[in-house]
This record gives sequence, C-alpha cells and structure tokens, in this order.
Amino acid sequence: MTTMVRTPLALARAASEALMAAYTPEELPPAGRWHYHQGIFLYGMLKVWEETGEESFYGYAKAYVDLLVDRLGNLYFARDELDSIMPGLLLFTFDQEEPEDRRYRAAAAKLRGLFGTLNRTAEGGFWHKDKYPYQMWLDGLYMGGVFAMKYEKAYGEAGLIDMVLEQERLMRKYMFDKRTGLLFHAWDESRKFPWANPETGCSPEFWGRSLGWYGMAVADFLDELGAEHPAYSELCTVLGSFAESLIRYQDAGSGLWYQVVDKGDREDNWLETSCTSLFVYTIAKAYRHGCVGSEAYEAAVKGFEGLANRVYVEEATGRLVVPDICIGTSAGDYTNYVTRPVHENDLHGVGAFILACMEMNRLSDLRMGGDR
Repeated sequence: MTTMVRTPLALARAASEALMAAYTPEELPPAGRWHYHQGIFLYGMLKVWEETGEESFYGYAKAYVDLLVDRLGNLYFARDELDSIMPGLLLFTFDQEEPEDRRYRAAAAKLRGLFGTLNRTAEGGFWHKDKYPYQMWLDGLYMGGVFAMKYEKAYGEAGLIDMVLEQERLMRKYMFDKRTGLLFHAWDESRKFPWANPETGCSPEFWGRSLGWYGMAVADFLDELGAEHPAYSELCTVLGSFAESLIRYQDAGSGLWYQVVDKGDREDNWLETSCTSLFVYTIAKAYRHGCVGSEAYEAAVKGFEGLANRVYVEEATGRLVVPDICIGTSAGDYTNYVTRPVHENDLHGVGAFILACMEMNRLSDLRMGGDR
C-alpha cells in the first residue's frame, strides 16, 4: 500500500487533491446543486488555501460557486431548509478577495433572506425543513448559524448573532440529556412524528454526526463572538462541558467514535469517521479557546491519530481515501442509524476530515509557540 506523510496539513491537502482529481467542479456530487455536501468540502479546501497560498484550491472552490451564482447574484437553492444556507460560507471569502464582483454579496443577501421566511416553532426555533414540520435538528445550528454570525460581522446587520444564540439555547432547552451530557438528534414540538418521545418530543438516539454539527457550530460561534462578547463565557462553558461528555465515549482502542455515540458496546454499531472528524475539530477548538484542559487536547490528538490510521492511499490512483462515512439520514431509532449505507470519500465526510486536520494543524502551531 502506498504511504504518505500524515501530518495534519499534508492529510488535508491530500484529501482536497483526491476529490479535485476525481471530479471537476461541475461534477461534485450532487452535481449542479447548491448543497451543503459541496459546501463543507469546499469550505475546508479554502482553509487549506488560506494556510498554503496554493491558488489551485481557491480557483477550484470559486469555479463551483461561479457555476451556480450568476453575475447578478441569482442562484437556485431549496428555499425551505437551513441546509441551503451553509454553502454561503464560501461567499464571504470571494466577496472579500474580489470586492469588485458584486455577485457574492448579492447571493449572500438572498441566503440571509431565508431567515425571514423559514417556518418556526412557537418559541421561534427554525424548522429544519418544511417536510419535517415543527422539528428542530442539531444539524441546523451549523447549517445556518455560522453564516448568520459572519453576515452580521461582514455587513453590519445587527440582530443576527442574537438570533443564532437563541436558536442554540432552544436546542439545549429541549434536546439536552442530563444523563449523558449529549443532545438528541431532533426535537418535534408537535410530538406527532413516529420517533418523537410523547413526553419530551425528542428523537431516541445520540447520532454522531448531528452532535458533531452542533459542537462545530458552538466552537465556531466562539471565533465569531470573540472573548469580549457577553455570551462568550456562557458558550465556552457549554462547549467545554459538551467536549468532556464526548470524550467519555471515545473508543479507547482506536481513538474514534461510534455511529450511535453512547452505544459502543453493541455489536452492530460501528466506528464512523465523519463524526470523529467533527468531534476532533470541536474538542481541539474548545481547548484552543480555553474551555477545556490538557486532557481534552490529548483526546483530540488521539482522535486525529485514529483518523490518520484509518485513511489510506488507493494503489490504483494514488489518491487518499477517507472510509467509513455514513451517508445522510433523518432522525430515527437505533436501527435506522446502524443500518445506513457507508461510503468512501463522501464529500461532507471528507470536508469534515479536512476541517479537523486544519484545526489540528493550527493547534499544533500554537502549542509549538507556547500559546493557546
């Protein structure tokens, strides 16, 4: 089997290059759609560009955006779901780098407008999608929240940060589990969906990737707020407690986490790489912000090493392969999660992996410099 350097930056670069070699920007699956699978992968790729200055990464991500956003900022996207907002994170980079091209800010404004049209629960929580009425999903906090915070900071529209902070508080209010310190994947205000607990409205399981989206969202919120913001201290405490809860469920042998996080003792459960990537990112950033101590740093390193040991280079192509990625899923029971198909180099799994690598690369640089 072909070997390669397995430092965080080298792995992030190799993962980016593997998908660039496999797909043109037009072909990135699901092809021709403004979609968070492409969004998270390309957002990770832009982090590699920021670190290395290699223009091929910037150009590839920009080509995807320019295929779907016309000169006036028009773009096709699903207008009833938070998922459509996530790829908008790409727009801030291109608007900053190419301010003379107004398409990027115009497109961002269209995505920002969704927050005024999405359906909400009685207390103002966003429905995840119209086809899931009265439901909040953990995934949605990252899909819309980071974009909204960046939009307020970039364009001076007050109120978006407070909106996002309230969405996070609602999720903790209704989806947090005191026994585990984790949050359930989804909550149904109406209690009508088949999986909804008739008393709490929560779905029954702790699905890895949904927890990863939540953790990454809160971690990124700290970046956007800055330590001077009144909500920073509370969120740092929330993130630190959440990271410590995740660490309790880390597999001791591999350093990875299970598809259903708290049921690693089940024979049909399995170690999953996308949630592990998101957890490594979350824990590493929690450490960098001072929300957790050195034991969390060790857990992040162990998780990253587990990922580095799991990925491999394909002999026939020389490309990096990230295996054991669960395809997307709705909320459900235990069987729903552990029987989901598993793919290699699924875009949003690779995107999560790249972001984990880049956060570990940043943390390594800071540690070498003697600072958080």
